[in-house]
Amino acid sequence: MKHATNAAFRRNTRICEVTMSLKVCLAGATGWAGSELARGIAANSDLDLVAAVSRRHAGQPLGTALGDAAITTPVFASAAEALAARCDVFVEYTHPDTARANILAALEHGAHVVVGTSGLSDEDYARIDAVARERGRGVLACGNFALTAVLLIKFSEMAAKILPQWEIIDYAYAGKPDAPSGTVRELATRMGKVRQPRLEVPLEQTKGLRETRGGTLAGSQVHAVRLPGFVLGAETIFGLPDQTLSIRHNAGGSAKPYVDGALLAIRKVSTLTGLHRGLDAVLEL
Repeated sequence: MKHATNAAFRRNTRICEVTMSLKVCLAGATGWAGSELARGIAANSDLDLVAAVSRRHAGQPLGTALGDAAITTPVFASAAEALAARCDVFVEYTHPDTARANILAALEHGAHVVVGTSGLSDEDYARIDAVARERGRGVLACGNFALTAVLLIKFSEMAAKILPQWEIIDYAYAGKPDAPSGTVRELATRMGKVRQPRLEVPLEQTKGLRETRGGTLAGSQVHAVRLPGFVLGAETIFGLPDQTLSIRHNAGGSAKPYVDGALLAIRKVSTLTGLHRGLDAVLEL
């Protein structure tokens, strides 16, 4: 009788573990970053990828597009169709022109949302925050899921409280059309909320080519480098008399650096209510 009881307990425990897994819907599941994240979700037993969004691959299993037959997640042409399958967390990894509608639809369906898409406006985020709070759901929007990029921003904020002068370098591949990058925009914006850096020589007093002093973003001077050999990176350089501090993040050519941070966001977003910006919102720093 004791053995039968133990066996039943083990069965019930396994059932509980299955039901405890987070159901995830991933929009942009076949893109550069989304496909790597899809593989990461599928590889973790506490996550269940129940639906994917990709117009090009709609109607077939996700594994067909990713070259992994073990991933049987159905692919839908739109977020509205995919959300018919109930999910706990909706991950938005598509394009700015569809992101807002996808996020609001997910909130209306009762899902928490992780946002990896950049390019949304402050007005977009204000609307998203209002709906999320009304629905009692969390939205975690991250300009960069790479853990080293998250730490770059956090450490730079900490240093800005003590060091009054800095400039930012934005590194990227030669063909990147936007400048600065989304990561550097977030970096400059967050540092600007700490304080405005001091300039020894005001920009209007620059002699020669004023443009060589870079562009001003949220009070910081930003210099964008676009050359072959770089992929994505950012550096904050602080200066004091006879000493400097450099905090730098570099990412390679694959999407792997962004997976661990995105998985962390998926697991933690349900602890939030309303909109939160930056992965450090759920990191114990």
